[in-house]
Amino acid sequence: MHYIILDLEWNQASAKPVELSASDPPGLRFEIIEIGAVKVDPLGNVLGEFSELIRPVVHPHLFERIREVVKITEEDLIHARSFLEVWNDFISWCGSDFRFCTWGSMDLTELQRNVDFYGLENPFPHPLLYYDIQKLYSLAFEDGKIRRALDYAVGALALPEDGAFHRALSDAYYTWMVMDALDMEALSPMVSIDYHRPPRDRKEEIYLKFETYSKFVSRIFPTREDAMLDKNVVSTVCYRCGRAARKKIRWFSSAGRHYFSLSYCPEHGWLKGKIRMKKADDDSGVFAVKILKLVDEASASKIFEKQQEIRRKRKLKQQSEANQKTDKGGSGT
Repeated sequence: MHYIILDLEWNQASAKPVELSASDPPGLRFEIIEIGAVKVDPLGNVLGEFSELIRPVVHPHLFERIREVVKITEEDLIHARSFLEVWNDFISWCGSDFRFCTWGSMDLTELQRNVDFYGLENPFPHPLLYYDIQKLYSLAFEDGKIRRALDYAVGALALPEDGAFHRALSDAYYTWMVMDALDMEALSPMVSIDYHRPPRDRKEEIYLKFETYSKFVSRIFPTREDAMLDKNVVSTVCYRCGRAARKKIRWFSSAGRHYFSLSYCPEHGWLKGKIRMKKADDDSGVFAVKILKLVDEASASKIFEKQQEIRRKRKLKQQSEANQKTDKGGSGT
């Protein structure tokens, strides 16, 4: 197996990164305008590189901020090849036995959204596992939670800055340089999952066990409520011993899409559960991403406190609504 260190640049129609504006054509929020990649063997030897601009057709005019950051002009893109042409060459260049490495989690998702938009076959494995070098950098040098920009990591590691940032090929090389500074043998179990194509049925549901936590990705359900009725979604099994941990605090909702629980394993102690509900890209429903992690007494107490605080706020809201109804009823007499 070899590694494909991938970086993309894309254009968009409006400044808002989440909400579609009236001028945005449906189905393609970010249109790829450049693919850059470096092919590396397991020993860290560079085997080749891929770099090509792509002529945009959905968002042909470069958004001002994109033009400033990536230093690409519309004139640069006029004579570039189409996405289909570049895509075919890129997939051929990648080969048959590789794993993607990216800085962050967006590139692979946006690449597949572009593939879907043009009605092309998605050749990637399902599930698509990859290395998020941004996450691995945080695990190696920081707290594992903070996410740094690529230029920050390059500077912090005192790596040579031979090319401009925010161009696909140079950023792919910078990502490889950061990756080369990591102990990839130790970090190799820490794969990430791309969520663009969630499991389609129970057989495809994903369960991964890491040193300090486990992750489960469910199939798609019509609603969050349906997902929370599923046995696989709500189970709390200790990833160290495989035994079902007894729930001390059953799953409760926080901020709408997040659920928490607290269980106890007789052999390994407190097990914190967190479920994030994610919307499927094709609007077919939602799927659950569950993480179970062994925690200490202090962390377990925080889950209890969180539950109590949510209950308190709900009670105050109910009392407020009841008082408003009483006031309205009284004003009519």
